[in-house]
Amino acid sequence: MKTPYDVIIRPVRTEKSYMNVADRKYTFVVARSANKTEIKIALETIFGVKVEKVNTQIYEGKLKRQGRTQGYRPTTKRAIVKLTADSKTIEFFEGMA
Repeated sequence: MKTPYDVIIRPVRTEKSYMNVADRKYTFVVARSANKTEIKIALETIFGVKVEKVNTQIYEGKLKRQGRTQGYRPTTKRAIVKLTADSKTIEFFEGMA
């Protein structure tokens, strides 16, 4: 059984993700095997918020080269989570926006 901390890996800290904070949307890197229900339960458990909607995206790893050697970056899965209107905000994102 997965714990909530196995599902949510880290928050995404990019300019594009901070623009969505005003709309109560937060972006996280999640485990590739996690489904939307597991992501929702994990966020509600960790941060104590109410999740309205979860959208997921899979980012394929890019090809990177260093001289003759080449390899791929890891493929990751991201979750864009929208909170309900009566839910509290996630403090981690509020300090940086």
